[in-house]
Amino acid sequence: MNVQNNVDLKHSTKTASDWWRGGVIYQIYPRSFQDSNGDGIGDLRGITRRLDYIAGLGVDAIWISPFFKSPMKDFGYDVSDYRAIDPMFGRMEDFQTLLDRAHGLGLRVMIDLVLSHTSDQHPWFVESRSNRENPKADWYVWADPKPDGTPPNNWLSIFGGSAWQWDTRRQQYYLHNFLTSQPDLNFHNPDVQDALLDVARFWLDMGVDGFRLDTINFYFHDAQLRDNPALPLDQRNATIAPMVNPYNHQDHLYSKSQPENIAFLERLRALTDQYDGRACLGEVGDAQRGLEIMGEYTRGDKRMHMCYAFEFLEKRRLTAEYTKHVFDQLLSKAGDAWPCWAFSNHDVQRHASRWDLDEAGIRQHAVLMMCLRGSACLYQGEELGLPEADVPFEHLQDPYGIEFWPEYKGRDGCRTPMVWAAQDEQSGFTTGAPWLPVSTAQAERAVDRMDADPQSVLNHYRRAIALRHEYPALMSGTQSDMRETGPILSFLREDDTQQVFCAFNLGDGAAEIDLPEGNWRCIGQDLGAIGVQGRATLAPSQFCLMVREKG
Repeated sequence: MNVQNNVDLKHSTKTASDWWRGGVIYQIYPRSFQDSNGDGIGDLRGITRRLDYIAGLGVDAIWISPFFKSPMKDFGYDVSDYRAIDPMFGRMEDFQTLLDRAHGLGLRVMIDLVLSHTSDQHPWFVESRSNRENPKADWYVWADPKPDGTPPNNWLSIFGGSAWQWDTRRQQYYLHNFLTSQPDLNFHNPDVQDALLDVARFWLDMGVDGFRLDTINFYFHDAQLRDNPALPLDQRNATIAPMVNPYNHQDHLYSKSQPENIAFLERLRALTDQYDGRACLGEVGDAQRGLEIMGEYTRGDKRMHMCYAFEFLEKRRLTAEYTKHVFDQLLSKAGDAWPCWAFSNHDVQRHASRWDLDEAGIRQHAVLMMCLRGSACLYQGEELGLPEADVPFEHLQDPYGIEFWPEYKGRDGCRTPMVWAAQDEQSGFTTGAPWLPVSTAQAERAVDRMDADPQSVLNHYRRAIALRHEYPALMSGTQSDMRETGPILSFLREDDTQQVFCAFNLGDGAAEIDLPEGNWRCIGQDLGAIGVQGRATLAPSQFCLMVREKG
């Protein structure tokens, strides 16, 4: 495999403190990436084995989903020890080896911190629920029932039902925005904040380059426990299971996204800034106010470095009209926000299937991602153009899918094992029985087949990422003059040295566009881009990229 990035991090151009600005981050879901011991579950040694492949993509960093000790009710997003590696993933020595190897290849390493809640098996919660007087009695969100014994308010859990669970020990309810086994921490308690900052410090001292922060707007709840108002039917636009999940019937004004969160994020950023070249990426989970919150959380240089909302993770396709709408909203609500865009991740249907993209569409969207202002997240297998896997009910693992089947099939279809070798048993992921079935449809697009074909989607992604790094205006320049010309989206990226003009036909038919006049030259021909003077006709999924130097 062609490793394009095999340099010592200490001597890499990516050592600048703003390496993340416009950087490309590759998300690894460790359970499904590479198994090294035959137990059917991916692990840290497996990731280390495949780091050469990741470096060969040309990305700047990896983000590893949780590998902490956990009962795995939500597959690692229910942490029982923030400072320990779950044995199914390996040992702390394995993580240190991974970290050292990644740095040697010029790759930054970001880890997934789940701070809004813990597992109910975490020692903090075990102590907190034991009685109402213990030192950690107020570390979680506890509340008395209403006089009739019902929960304190109407807040709902994302995974279905009330967000409150009765506890017989304390004779109180505790808050859980997710599973009942994932109690929410009480961020109104300064001791909780200090303990979580100590967790972040532990991993920063170990040498990680930053954090992806799960459900960053869920940290604080309304201290008065006020009821959420109803959400009108026409506003129920949540990314995940919008119509079958009653969670989407509420406007979550009080159960999340509270103003007190800003001060904690500033504390976390201040800690991170004590270390060179570290970055924080926040996940904003809010279907109605995601872009506004993104702006609040990334404004200035004292909060998060970057955040991503779910606008480009929706079922709605990226038409020229919708994409321009998103950027117009971002500009009006949060003009100085630094977004991080993702088309796929471990929570949503893979975008090749979600948007019903053909091969040309997959290639065009890869280039579009690399041209938009912001940083970029790629999800494992996205670079192969993988479709969503079909996981039958009897093989489902995701509690979300099991709860809402069959109208919503859950997240297992995007979490099936990575396909490395088309003809190998279990496509090279494991020598045992995989925790989720390997998709035969995905196996047709395995890495070994793609790698051998210069014109494959995999090599197309490599060239698209290289293009982004070649032109500084695409990495971190401004973005202006975004236009919707029928189905064609066009915009200008610019820095002190160059301008890059980008136009993408996101529709189903050919369309014409007037190209800018002047001394422009075409770039990205190896990606299929065109560049002409005057008026151009773009076929569906065709695009135009041109650059001109300043001075």
